Amino acid sequence: MGDEALTLRVLETLGGVAPAQWNALAGGHPFLRHEFLHALHQTGCASERTGWVPQYLTLWRDSRLAGAMPLYLKSHSRGEYVFDWAWADAYYRHGLEYYPKLLCAVPFSPVTGPRLLAPTRDTRARLVRAALELAKSTSSLHVLFPLPEEAEELQARGMMLRRGVQFHWRNESYGSFEQFLARLSHDKRKKIKQERRKLAEAGVSFRRLAGRDIQEEHWRFFTRCYNATYRAHHSTPYLSYAFFERLGEIMPEHVLLVIAELDGKPVASALNVFSPEVLYGRYWGSVGYVPNLHFETCYYQAIDFCIERGIQVFEGGAQGEHKLSRGFSPVETTSAHWLKHPGFADAIEKFLGRESDGVERYIDELNERSPFRRDPAGP
Repeated sequence: MGDEALTLRVLETLGGVAPAQWNALAGGHPFLRHEFLHALHQTGCASERTGWVPQYLTLWRDSRLAGAMPLYLKSHSRGEYVFDWAWADAYYRHGLEYYPKLLCAVPFSPVTGPRLLAPTRDTRARLVRAALELAKSTSSLHVLFPLPEEAEELQARGMMLRRGVQFHWRNESYGSFEQFLARLSHDKRKKIKQERRKLAEAGVSFRRLAGRDIQEEHWRFFTRCYNATYRAHHSTPYLSYAFFERLGEIMPEHVLLVIAELDGKPVASALNVFSPEVLYGRYWGSVGYVPNLHFETCYYQAIDFCIERGIQVFEGGAQGEHKLSRGFSPVETTSAHWLKHPGFADAIEKFLGRESDGVERYIDELNERSPFRRDPAGP
C-alpha cells in the first residue's frame, strides 16, 4: 500500500494516540516521546492558555499511526530559542499580522531531533506538504532544530534555512574528569580546578539524583530554584511543579537532578534530561549566591555524569559563549522557515544569507579560541 492510502488528521491532543505507536516513530528521543509532550499539555504548560495550541499533523494507515509532525499554532514567539521578534515587528509596522504562526518544535526545548516522524522519505514529504497547506491560513511555518537530513528535505520543499550556534561537549572516551581536564590548555585546566577547589573550601557539596531517587522534596526544591531564575530576569516561568513531578513519574530513566548543598542545606539545583547517547542541560536555579556555583552545578557535574555513564554528547542548551572555556565546542544548528507574504519572504531570504555568512565567521572565530591543547599528547 502506497502513500495514497494514508489518511491525514490534525489533532489537538495526543490523548487518543497510542504511546507505543508514537514513540516508535520518535526513535527514542526523550523530548519527542508521547509522555513528555502529553505532560506539557496536560499540566497546562503548552496549551491554548499559554499560546501553544496543539495542531499535530498525523498520518494514519487504518488505525495505525504512520507519520506525525508536532505542530503548534502560536500567538507569540516565546519559548522557542530561534528569535523572530524582528520579523514580527516588521509585519506590525507594515500593518500586517504575523501571529498566529505555525510552529513545529518541542516547546521550551532548543534540542536538535526528529521533527518529521515518519520512516520513509515519501511519508515525510507528505507531512511537509500538509504542514505548508495548513500554514496558508496563518502567516508562516517554522520548523526548529530539525535533524540535518530533515533540513535538506524541508529546503527541497521550498523552505528557507537559518543557521544558529550552540555549544556541545563531546566525550572522547574519557576515563575520568581528570582525563578530560588533561586535554585542556594549561590556563583553562587551572581555572576549572580553582573553581572546583574554592567551592569545596566554601563547604559546597553535590548530589546527583537520577530516576526514582528523585523524591517529591527534591522536585519542590528544584521548582523553587527554577522560579527564582525567572524572577531574577523579571520573567514568568514556562513550566510548573506539576510538570516536573510528572516528568519524574513518566520518564524516570531519562532524568538527572543535580543538587548543590552548602553546609548540608540545599542551595542550588539543575535539571538534565538524558538518553544513552546524549545528555541535555535544561534548567537551573539557586536560592543563594556562591561564586562559581553555576558552572559546577550545570556543567562539571553533568560532564562527570556523562563520563560515568559513557554518554557521548552533552548539549549545554541555547547560547552561552562562556561554555567554550569549559570544554564545549561550537556546533551549528538549523531551522527552516516559510512565509506566505512573498515580499517579506524575499526580504527574509536575503537577510538569512547575510546572517549565515556571519554565523560561519563566528564559528571559525570560536574554533580559533578552542580551549583544547593543540597537541593532545603534550603536557
